[in-house]
Amino acid sequence: MTRGGTFFISLPKEWAGKNGIKRSSVVATSETADGRLLVDPRYDVEPISSTVVIKPSPHLEREIIGKYLLGYDIIRIETKDRISPEEREKIKKTSSRLIGLEVIEEDYSNMVLQCLLEASALPPERILRREESISLSMHRDAMTALINGDTHIAESVVQRDNEVDRLYFLLVRLLRTIIQNPGLSEKLEVYPIDCLDHRLVASLIESIGDLSSQIAEHVVQLDGLKIGRDLSERVLALHKIVYDAHEESVVSFLSRNITMAESIRERRTDFERAYREAESASNVQPAESAPHLLSVASIISRMYDHAVDISDLTMPKTIH
Repeated sequence: MTRGGTFFISLPKEWAGKNGIKRSSVVATSETADGRLLVDPRYDVEPISSTVVIKPSPHLEREIIGKYLLGYDIIRIETKDRISPEEREKIKKTSSRLIGLEVIEEDYSNMVLQCLLEASALPPERILRREESISLSMHRDAMTALINGDTHIAESVVQRDNEVDRLYFLLVRLLRTIIQNPGLSEKLEVYPIDCLDHRLVASLIESIGDLSSQIAEHVVQLDGLKIGRDLSERVLALHKIVYDAHEESVVSFLSRNITMAESIRERRTDFERAYREAESASNVQPAESAPHLLSVASIISRMYDHAVDISDLTMPKTIH
């Protein structure tokens, strides 16, 4: 401590050498929400784009998605021979599934994809809310299509499933980037433990979107068949319990509302009664529709389980 009140700290020699810290080097410091002081050897340095090179293979689509999720900014596909038209189409189709990933260069034997999004401008909660909004609309519209026998609405539900997947992939990429970058974690106020919970919730929301799409596919297979009034009432009663649980589970998670989260699990008895009634009514339907309707009831049951799982991830608010 100096006479003027300033404290000196010494940095580990091995760490300083590894990070190029010498006499008169400038480092960046920042204070975390819990009072810790972070020392960053990179001061006023622009982040360097990370690049990976992959070769065309039977698993090209999976490799591109995997590198995107790992946070690579530039994905270069290279081969000694020419990239075939089929491979080019697969590359472009895969990039269209991933938000922000664009083809920026292309020639005989190379294609370069770059993610044009800035991670610091994408709060995870905003992406999660958008994913949930689309998933909720799919959930609602799938049931409307079932009740009214509307194949057009059902087809639109199936199409929206791709957008939920795109948002899920984007969120996974962002969360992995945050875990590897303490500075970004502090800036967005999302910490590694939060990343795990956000990933699980996003996965469950994405799964509910998939289930809504499956209901819509059953509606398409029923080819405009409308269900009777008694069954409609029972299915709608079941749907309301599950839809409300779906919506409130995400609200409780984001707002850390323990009371709301507990209320979702407490509806289990009402849900099971409504499920039995819907299942019984489905069993007495004509042979061509009964299997589809029973499958729908089972799918709705899985949606409720996912909503409960989301609510179980709700943690109480912490006071710093």
